[in-house]
Amino acid sequence: MYFAALLARTENGWEASDTELDDVETLSDLTELAREASDDDTVIVFIEQEDAWFGIVRIEGEEDPRIYVSDGAAAARSSYGEILTREILGDDDLDDIVDELESLDLDGTEDGEPLDDIPDDIEDTGVAAEVVPAAPVGDRLILADLGMPPADLMALESDALAEIADALGAAEVLEAVR
Repeated sequence: MYFAALLARTENGWEASDTELDDVETLSDLTELAREASDDDTVIVFIEQEDAWFGIVRIEGEEDPRIYVSDGAAAARSSYGEILTREILGDDDLDDIVDELESLDLDGTEDGEPLDDIPDDIEDTGVAAEVVPAAPVGDRLILADLGMPPADLMALESDALAEIADALGAAEVLEAVR
C-alpha cells in the first residue's frame, strides 16, 4: 500500500494535499501533477510504500525534478518506485532488455507448463530490481537547503515522512492529510 502527499511551499508556508497516483505512469505525469499544485513554488512529492521504501521528488518551477529514494532495490520492485529509480539511474539499457522480453510475448506455457502450475515460492523480483542497489539512490542534497542534511536523510528508516515533514516545519500539515 502506498501513501503519497504533495507539500507545496507558498508565501503562507507549507500546504499539503493527499494525492492519488492512479493516473501516474511516468515521471512526467508525476511532475505535471506537482506543478498543478503550485505554479512556481517548491513542491515536494512524498511517496512511501509501507515502510519498505520512501521517495522524494522535488519540483521547482520548470527545473528538472530532483529525486531521492531510500532503498533503490525495494523501490524498483514497485510500479511507482520503478519510475523513480529508472530516472535516477538513467537505465536505458534496462528499457531495451525489458522491451525485448515483452516483444517475445512469453506467457510461461511455451513448454506445455500452464502458468498456474508455477511454484508459489518463485519470487518475481523483476529485471529492474536485480540491477538497482539495495541502498539510497538519487540526490542526497534534495532537502539540505530546507533543513534536512544528507546524513539525516540517509539515516531515516520507519516513519521517515513524518521526520522529513518535521524538519521542513510541515509536520502538522502533513499529518492533517495522513
